[in-house]
Amino acid sequence: MEDLARQLVVVADEADDIIDFHVVNQLRERSQYKTRHMASLSSFRQDIDKIIKKIDSITEKLMMVKEEPVDVQEQQPSIVSVPVSSTALPSSDKNTMVGFDELLLQVVDELTRDESNLQILPIVGMGGIGKTTLAQNAFDHPYIVNRFDKRIWFTISQQYSVREILLKYFFKDEKDFGTDQLGVAELGVRLHKLLCGERYLIIIDDIWSVKAWEDFMLYLPNNENGSRILVTTRLLDVARSLRFDNHYFKVNFLDEDKSWDLLCEKAFAQKSCPYPELEEIGRKIARCCRGLPLAIIVIGGLLAKSKDKR
Repeated sequence: MEDLARQLVVVADEADDIIDFHVVNQLRERSQYKTRHMASLSSFRQDIDKIIKKIDSITEKLMMVKEEPVDVQEQQPSIVSVPVSSTALPSSDKNTMVGFDELLLQVVDELTRDESNLQILPIVGMGGIGKTTLAQNAFDHPYIVNRFDKRIWFTISQQYSVREILLKYFFKDEKDFGTDQLGVAELGVRLHKLLCGERYLIIIDDIWSVKAWEDFMLYLPNNENGSRILVTTRLLDVARSLRFDNHYFKVNFLDEDKSWDLLCEKAFAQKSCPYPELEEIGRKIARCCRGLPLAIIVIGGLLAKSKDKR
């Protein structure tokens, strides 16, 4: 997945260079003959068509990536944990929710319902589809901030160690005295005490197995006060196993209009293209991303940098 994302960056850079070259030619040829201008435009379209084919190929590979967990016994742990403060999350300018407004409201509504039992809400979808962005927006939503006493974000990933995740959460400095003596049980008890009696929201992002879920659930108290756990996963079987009623939210691909809106939002900071002569090509690029937000955001972000430079 990361290698394919890097390939997208390279292709987007190529598109950026082609567009820059075309803009320079446009300025140079304004006073030239129309036939020369048309030849330049034809060449530009051919170059862009080549870029579109590359984007289409990479996006197709992204969509074919197998969403199956690896054998964690043979891998080294890869752990990230994010502390309570929402400022530790990506800033809002990197957190665009084009196309997911209605789904966000549904998630917030589910999290704030007047049910006292501890509720688990899974969000499922392929990598790059926007699960984490949806969870981040829910995490920072004013209703959520006002409702919950404590909000904590953990990212699990395929390879994980509950002990290391909790150590990173409780101790900002890994050299803190005595941390090497703390076992997972002691850290789990510390988390349990922190949450006991509080109305809390826990985000467990990018979970790949039921076992990872069970390892964390040991330390999350049911305070009977409306606490919630929001889980994101790529695996439908994992999402279904977290609730007896099989209730979960699925993040789907963006349609063509939403894809175009997102590309414009990332490239131009608005939901329309300020350069009419580029709209047709821009829409082609958006379509070739096949509704996958990751691809659209990578390309739109690079186009935005190009626009800022000019």
